[in-house]
Amino acid sequence: MRHRVAITGLGVVGPCGIGRSAFWNGLLGPLPEGERRVDGWDPSPYFANPKEARRADLFTQFALAAAAEAAEEAGDLGADPARIGTLIGTGIGGISTNEEQIVIRHERGDRRVSPFLVPMMMPNAAAAAVSMRHGFQGPCEATVTACAAGTHSIGNAMRLIASGRCDVVFTGGSEAPFTPTSLAGFGNMTALSRTGISVPFDIRRDGFMMGEGASVLVLEEWERAVSRGARILGELLGAASTADAHHITAPSPGGNGAVRSMELALEDAGLAPSDITQVNAHGTSTPLNDEAEAHAMAKVFGESGPAVTSIKGITGHSLGAAGALEAAAVLLSIEHQLIPPTTGFEQPDPQLPDIDLVVGGPRQWTPGPAMSNSFGFGGHNGTIIIGPGV
Repeated sequence: MRHRVAITGLGVVGPCGIGRSAFWNGLLGPLPEGERRVDGWDPSPYFANPKEARRADLFTQFALAAAAEAAEEAGDLGADPARIGTLIGTGIGGISTNEEQIVIRHERGDRRVSPFLVPMMMPNAAAAAVSMRHGFQGPCEATVTACAAGTHSIGNAMRLIASGRCDVVFTGGSEAPFTPTSLAGFGNMTALSRTGISVPFDIRRDGFMMGEGASVLVLEEWERAVSRGARILGELLGAASTADAHHITAPSPGGNGAVRSMELALEDAGLAPSDITQVNAHGTSTPLNDEAEAHAMAKVFGESGPAVTSIKGITGHSLGAAGALEAAAVLLSIEHQLIPPTTGFEQPDPQLPDIDLVVGGPRQWTPGPAMSNSFGFGGHNGTIIIGPGV
C-alpha cells in the first residue's frame, strides 16, 4: 500500500525574505541589485547562547531557522520520534567554515584549527542539528547532489512516508556558499554572470547570480494529518531522479535526462502531461541550462504546455537549497492562487522553443498539480510534483 503524503509545515530563509510571508512578498517584488544574500541575518533567536551559534556553520543556522518555522506551523505532531525523519540536502555544506579554518592553519599552524571544524563543515551537519534540536530519531540523512540536492531530498522523504517507514519527515535544503574561493571557482568556470544579472530564459543570460538560504517542509502521512486536524498546505504527488551520464557540468543536449526525469515523475504521480498546470523551472540564467530545459519542457508538454516560471531572477541560484526554495514557492503559489513572475525577463531568445513563461507580473492561477525541476552539476536531475491540499 502506498500512503498519501501531505505537506503540513513550511519554513523559509531566503535572500528575498526571512520567513514564508516575507519570502513570498519578495518573490513578487522588484528585481534586486547585487548579490542575493540573506541580509540582516541574526542567528540568536535559534540558539541558546552566542557560543552555540558560533559552533554552527551558516548553512546549519539557516536550516535550523527554517525547520523552526516549519515545526511551528505543523503544530503538535504527536508522532513517535523514531518515526520522524530528517532529510536536508546541500551542495557544498559548511564551506565557509572549511575555508576559514584552512586560512587559520596556513597562517597560524595546526594547533589553531578549531576542534569544531569537522562537525561544522560536514554536509550532514544541518540534518543532524535539526534532528538533535527536535529529538527526531528516524532516518537522518543529507543528500549531496549539487543543485538537485533539495529536490532529491524532498523526493526521498516522500518515499519514506509513502512506503510506511516514517510518519513525518522534515525535509528540504540549505546552502551558504558565499566565500571568496567558492565565488572564484564558480567564476573561473564561467558559471557566474559576468554582467551581474539573473534573467532566466532571456537572450541576455550569461550565467547565474549566487544565492543562499534554506527551506524546510514537513511531510506527513495523509490520514494522520487529517485525523489530527492539521492544515494541509499541499500534497506531494510524485518524484523522480535521473542522471544525464553526459558531462560533469553541461546538461545533456536537448535535455534528454531532464525529459526522462519529468516523465518518471508524472508516471509516479499517475498524471498525464496535460494535468500539470505550472512548472517552476530550474531556470538558472545560464545559456546551456535554460536552453536544455526549455527544449525538455517542449518535448514533455508539447505546444500548449503549462505556465512556466523561474524565481531565480529574485533569489539567484542557491545551489543545493534551490529546489527546496522553489518547492516553497510552489506551495505559496497554491496558497495565494498566483504564479510569481520570471522577474528580469525582457528579451526572448529566438533559439528557444515557445514556452508559456510568466513575465511582467504575477499571474492569477487556479491551483492544480505543479512540477518543480532541479538539475545539478554531475548530470543530476530531480523532479517533484505538488498538488493542492484537498
